Amino acid sequence: MTIALLIVDMQNLFLQERMEKLQVPEACEYINHVAELLRAQDQVVIHIHDMEGSTEDTNPEARHTIPQITVGPQDLQVAKEYSNAFWKTDLEEQLRAQGVDFVIVAGFAAEHCVTFTANGAVERGFPVAILQKGILSTKPEAIISLYQDRHMISYPVVEYMVQSFRVNNKRIFPE
Repeated sequence: MTIALLIVDMQNLFLQERMEKLQVPEACEYINHVAELLRAQDQVVIHIHDMEGSTEDTNPEARHTIPQITVGPQDLQVAKEYSNAFWKTDLEEQLRAQGVDFVIVAGFAAEHCVTFTANGAVERGFPVAILQKGILSTKPEAIISLYQDRHMISYPVVEYMVQSFRVNNKRIFPE
C-alpha cells in the first residue's frame, strides 16, 4: 500500500501572524511526525501551496512553507489556484504515478482547502482521511465539524499502517 500525505497551505502568507492563536506549532508536530514516518518508508509527501491571485513576482512569500514544517528533499510540490488542490493541477497524475492507494490530508484551513481537497480525492477514487490534530482553522467550530463529518486518522494508526505493510523493508502485499 502506498500512502500520500497532502500538506495543504501551510504557508507564511496565511499563518505567519496567527501562530499562537491557531496553535500552529502543535499541528506541525503531528504533521511532521506523520511526514517523517512516511518518508522513512518511501511513501509520498506532497506540499500544496495556494497561489490564488499571486505569483512569485508579485508575492515572493506566497509559496514559502512555514519554517515549522519540515520539507524533505524527496517531497513533491503542487501549486494550486483553487480550494480543491486537484482542480486544474497535476496532483491526481502525481498520485497515480506514485501508485498511491490512500490519501491523508492535513493543513490549513479545515473549512476550505482541507475539506475541498479531501473531497477532490474522493471524487477521483482515492480513499482519504484527515490527519487528526493536523488541521488548522480560524474557526474552531470548523475543526469540530470536520471531525464529526469526515474520516479521521491518528498518527498511531499511520505508524501501524506503514509498519504492517513492510517486512525487512519489502512490501508484503503485491501492488
